[in-house]
Amino acid sequence: MPITHQCQLLGVARSTLYYQPQPVSEADLRLMRRLDELHLAHPFLGARKLVRLLNDEGFKVGRRHVTTLMRRMGIEALYRKPRLSQPGAGHKIYPYLLSGVAIERPNQVWAADITYLPMARGFVYLVAILDLYSRKVLAWRTNNTLTSDFCVEALQEALARFGRPDIFNTDQGSQFTAEAFTDVLKAHGVAISMDGKGRWVDNVFIERLWRSVKYEQIYLHAYEAPREVDQALTAYFAFYNGRRPHQALDQRTPDAVYFATSGQKQAA
Repeated sequence: MPITHQCQLLGVARSTLYYQPQPVSEADLRLMRRLDELHLAHPFLGARKLVRLLNDEGFKVGRRHVTTLMRRMGIEALYRKPRLSQPGAGHKIYPYLLSGVAIERPNQVWAADITYLPMARGFVYLVAILDLYSRKVLAWRTNNTLTSDFCVEALQEALARFGRPDIFNTDQGSQFTAEAFTDVLKAHGVAISMDGKGRWVDNVFIERLWRSVKYEQIYLHAYEAPREVDQALTAYFAFYNGRRPHQALDQRTPDAVYFATSGQKQAA
C-alpha cells in the first residue's frame, strides 16, 4: 500500500510519518531549568517579563522561544484570565464545587496537579495527589510526557490506599479532563470539581508543595535518570509526610493531621 494511502487512512500528514524526534538541546535544557526557577519564584510573570529577566542574566532569547518552552514545560503565568489550562478536544468540563466550602476533615477534598522537574540531562513531569485538609501527599508518579496514563495510575493508588474523597479538584488540563481519569472518579462516586475562570488560587496548596519539592530536593541535585528522580522523591515524600513540620498545621506533620482519627488509620 502506498505511503500516501496509509497516511490518508490514519488521518496524518506524510511529514508526521517521516518526522524523527530531536532531543532537547543542552542550551534549551539550561534555559528551561532557569525558567522553572523564575516561574516558581515569580509565578505571576508572563513570557514578556521573563524574557527581560533572562536577557538581563545573559540569555540571548526572544519571547516566541520562551513561550514555546513554557508550553513544553506545562507552565504559565498565574493571574485572572478566561481559562487556566487547555482541555482536550471534546473533553467534558465539570463545574467548580469548592466555592464557599469549608475544608474541615481528611478525605473531604483532594487535589491534583502536574509540574516540571529538571534533571542533569532532560526532564520529567511529576503529578501529585494532595489531601487539602492535612496537606498529605497521597500518591505521585513521574513520566517523560504529558499524558493522562501516569495521572490515572497515581489516582488509582490513592483510592486503593486511602479510600475516596468527597470532592476531587483539578484544573482543566487535558490530563484531568480525559475520560480515562474522570471515569475512575465516577466509578468511586467522587464529585468532580474543576477550577473555573480566574480560580488559580484553588491550587495554592499544591503550588507550595512544588516549591518545597524543588528547593528542598530537586534543585540540590543533578539527577541523571528518571529512576534516580523516583528514588529521591520516594525518600523526600516520606520525609515530607512523616517528619517535616508545617507551620500551617501548628508544626504538626501531614501524617499526624491525616491520621488523627482512627477511621483514617483503618482506611489506610
